Amino acid sequence: MKILHDIVVATLTEEVGYGIIKNACIVIDGKKIAWVGPEVDLPENFSRGERHSLNGRLVTPALIDCHTHIIFNGNRAKEFEMRLKGASYEEIARAGGGIISTVQATRDATEEELLTEASTRADTLIAEGVTTVEIKSGYGLDTETELKILRVARAVEDIRQIRVYTSFLGAHAVPPGTDADIYIDDICIPTLRRGYREGLVDAVDGFCERIAFTPAQIERVFQAASDVGLPVKLHAEQLSNLGGAQLAARYGALSVDHLEYADETDVRAMAKAGSVAVLLPGAFYTLHESKRPPVKAFREQNVPMAVATDWNPGSSPLGSVLLAMNMAATLFGLTPAETLAGTTRHAARTLGLTDCGQVAPGMRADLCVWDITSPAELSYRIGQNPLHMRIFEGAI
Repeated sequence: MKILHDIVVATLTEEVGYGIIKNACIVIDGKKIAWVGPEVDLPENFSRGERHSLNGRLVTPALIDCHTHIIFNGNRAKEFEMRLKGASYEEIARAGGGIISTVQATRDATEEELLTEASTRADTLIAEGVTTVEIKSGYGLDTETELKILRVARAVEDIRQIRVYTSFLGAHAVPPGTDADIYIDDICIPTLRRGYREGLVDAVDGFCERIAFTPAQIERVFQAASDVGLPVKLHAEQLSNLGGAQLAARYGALSVDHLEYADETDVRAMAKAGSVAVLLPGAFYTLHESKRPPVKAFREQNVPMAVATDWNPGSSPLGSVLLAMNMAATLFGLTPAETLAGTTRHAARTLGLTDCGQVAPGMRADLCVWDITSPAELSYRIGQNPLHMRIFEGAI
């Protein structure tokens, strides 16, 4: 048993605010938190553990990056140049760039090559205090490559101290020269089922947009997911409003992500379904978007908001959760408390996880110790990493 003392704890157990406990203690028993509270209230049966003074530092739940695409090969710096010259995301995609340009490079890479690259990206997240990361497939668009990506995602967890949650994103883009409906029925759905049988899939995602798939096509994927008991989530309302958010809500989606073009009807549907809104300011920033997600409506309807990097080679080459928090505050108007909840408590909810994201008894002892005095500094700083220590499953 370990006792962390001389700390300030932001528990994130409350619906609003940080849940601050000053002059606090956290008792870790094995891989879980056994007790947390003011040191003066430490129960006698917990008082004889191995004590670790943290000299007044701030402790929070470890960070969770709940939306990433970190398994890919190559880069799309050329598209970055094209956007700076005025090309839109849709124009680049229709010209053969975008997601499709990453697909061939990823198909050509071996599992070993992809694992080396993905592990390096995971190291970047770990260095900022991330202990749980969601990783999507979607850069294969054929059965073997989609499964290869999912196997690599599982392997990251084996060689790094990080928890990986996988999402099957076969409905990410239409392969060139392929009919979208034929792709969904003959490749995407059979691959989903095979990935499920092989234990590679934790959830099912899709991209509902004019440059990707219609709600009717996504619904077939969601139905296949429901048939085997897999939860769903969706990229929706990023570039236009096609009704993806309402479709996701009908299927009880864990989350709906992007949402720049979501309207009041979408927000009400998400609230009724209990879906989390995942805000991805890295893509908003990279694509020079101007339409912001309806944060005020999310607040009014009590829709939880998560924040993530959306780390991918094209629309969000962002490898910093801390910068994503700053961007969510600066670009979308979230409060620092909302950004921290969005990368802990609410991020866990987007993955269907109930054992992390808060500092409370029974939770995993996944914690961050910061060299700061106020939680607001995590969103305030730009390009600075004040992490003092990351604790993964109670290991100090």
